[in-house]
Amino acid sequence: MLGEPGQVLRAAVLGSPIAHSLSPVLHRAGYTAAGLEGWSYEAHEVDAPGLPGFLDGLDDHWRGLSLTMPLKEVAVGLATSVDEVARRTRAVNTLVRRPDGGWNGTNTDVLGLVRALRPHLPQGAGRAMVLGSGATARSAVLALAELGVSTVTVRARDPAKAADLLAWALDARTGIRSGSVAALGPWLTAADEVVVSTLPAAAGEVVARTVPDQHRGVLLDVVYAGWPTPLARAGARAGMTVVSGLDMLVHQAGEQFRLFTGHGAPVAAMAAAGRAELERR
Repeated sequence: MLGEPGQVLRAAVLGSPIAHSLSPVLHRAGYTAAGLEGWSYEAHEVDAPGLPGFLDGLDDHWRGLSLTMPLKEVAVGLATSVDEVARRTRAVNTLVRRPDGGWNGTNTDVLGLVRALRPHLPQGAGRAMVLGSGATARSAVLALAELGVSTVTVRARDPAKAADLLAWALDARTGIRSGSVAALGPWLTAADEVVVSTLPAAAGEVVARTVPDQHRGVLLDVVYAGWPTPLARAGARAGMTVVSGLDMLVHQAGEQFRLFTGHGAPVAAMAAAGRAELERR
């Protein structure tokens, strides 16, 4: 029975590959700082075909799951319910256990991006560029729209996918009213007040060589390993305000912490633990 002395309430991050994930460090630091005993948080290697079976094997001690690649989109069809943010992004990065044993699906990436970017954006920022076209890029578009951006340029290795993302943004009542698409290459303008890169590390390194000599906008690179990344260094040299992907990760993890435990997240302690772990690596 839940609530018995000695029982352990469980949460975990799932994905493939997963060994690099900082989520266990962040959530465990949160448990310690909040004085929560009897909680465990682990990492499990799970690919998309394996997710249904993994969920079926969980008992009622499980409170929540964090999902990363390649599970965010497949989880939409496995959740008992999907909230508005996850439905609009077509991506679930968080599963929260329901009293009936099912799972509520949500997306905390959007909130994480909003909280990471908001302190750095100039008043009235209206133009943005999103690098990438996958699930995290859709979250970035929604976050930018919430922050008041109305014009978005989407740049991706596959211009057709970039076009699909922009069409979704314009058709989904996100608040984005205009935009354009392009392949990855030299930046056509330095007028964007904010740039969000959702590219993997290797692609981000290539794009770093295309950053203009001068740019006064804000750059958030979702990659947090090996910080500062080549893209972050290039942005800083151009004069951009650079925001680490760790900021986004901590804020989205903090919301997961709240959903899983019912307690407010000790975000400062989680961030400090994340920075220390990255320095150790």
